[in-house]
Amino acid sequence: MAKTFKYVILGGGVAAGYAAREFAKQGLKPGELAIISKEAVAPYERPALSKAYLFPESPARLPGFHVCVGSGGERLLPEWYNEKGIELILSTEIVKADLAAKSLTSAGGETFSYQILLIATGSTVIRLSDFGVQGADAKNIFYLREVDDADKLYEAIKAKKNGKAVVVGGGYIGLELSAVLRLNNLDVTMVYPEPWCMPRLFTSGIAAFYEGYYAKKGVNIIKGTVAVGFTANSDGEVKEVKLKDGRVLEADIVVVGVGGRPQTALFKGQVEEEKGGIKTDAFFKTSVPNVYAVGDVATFPLKLYNELRRVEHVDHSRKSAEQAAKAIKAAEEGKTVEEYDYLPYFYSRSFELSWQFYGDNVGDTVLFGDSSPESSKPKFGSYWIKDGKVVGAFLESGTPEENQAIAKVARVQPPVQDVDQLASEGLSFASKI
Repeated sequence: MAKTFKYVILGGGVAAGYAAREFAKQGLKPGELAIISKEAVAPYERPALSKAYLFPESPARLPGFHVCVGSGGERLLPEWYNEKGIELILSTEIVKADLAAKSLTSAGGETFSYQILLIATGSTVIRLSDFGVQGADAKNIFYLREVDDADKLYEAIKAKKNGKAVVVGGGYIGLELSAVLRLNNLDVTMVYPEPWCMPRLFTSGIAAFYEGYYAKKGVNIIKGTVAVGFTANSDGEVKEVKLKDGRVLEADIVVVGVGGRPQTALFKGQVEEEKGGIKTDAFFKTSVPNVYAVGDVATFPLKLYNELRRVEHVDHSRKSAEQAAKAIKAAEEGKTVEEYDYLPYFYSRSFELSWQFYGDNVGDTVLFGDSSPESSKPKFGSYWIKDGKVVGAFLESGTPEENQAIAKVARVQPPVQDVDQLASEGLSFASKI
């Protein structure tokens, strides 16, 4: 017997929780909405996993970071879903989606029917075994995506006290986990192929600060090479990391952060795709009637830059989920909602540092402020200038007001006459907008 729901959210990550909250706000009858998730827990704020979850002192644990605490909202405990009549179908992996028949089939053979589907399947991590890297299946090689992954890594950190950790990758996960492993007193080496860390966002000037700061904290950085193999001890635990440049690093723990892939395989050939994601309109409607897609899997019109884009970030996951739920409910009542008008936003916290970025990182750049890794209180930023306008802004160690100011700059895109003057004005340029 198929279970039937009016609305099904497929995926149990950040987007699912925020969509559920919005559906409840708009008005739901008991039994109308189900969330189907392969994870065993109610939706939670995923960013906590690479930060507070692994802290040596008072680490974060569920239920502390269920959604929607990440944006200052009420924490939705499993009981909340019961109270709202929302069915949480956990530990259930969907292996087949038939969009024409409006039906989903689980690995256990259960079927679920829906009237409206919200695809919130998110991303999955790219694994070194996907590339056939030798020895990549050794024990103590970790990836971080779900709370189970974080639990395993936490146990390994405790078991390998004062041991050696190698972090493969120099992006978000690489930087955040190198910091947290160092806080746990492990000897940390970061390895990445690019000329500097976080190359998708950072300029060489921004990266120079973080690399210097991390080095000062005792993180060893090896750039311009990749891990090509691992050796294991007699227990099957990782022992060494072989690098392409011939070096061999000792390792008790390896953490890999080399990116993610949107989980769209279930829908291949059934729905229009673009730029690696499921193509949607400004209300997150796909090419299939009554099917919506949000978060990491959606390629949507980014109004500010008049282009289609796919964004992998928690902020967009939250906001796109809310937009889709509002649009679904409005359509039922013959009403409309405003088009999604997103300002790209990224942030990170590690050690005593905290940065925010808004807008687009294209064009020429201007670095301002004190970006010396030796500084006792570094504070600096960067503007991106394209066609004579500021289109992006980055700030390290900003106050909430200053972060709001750079967000406004990225949204308003003020013209710039003199680049040298902009560099000397720095943050004060933003506060005048």
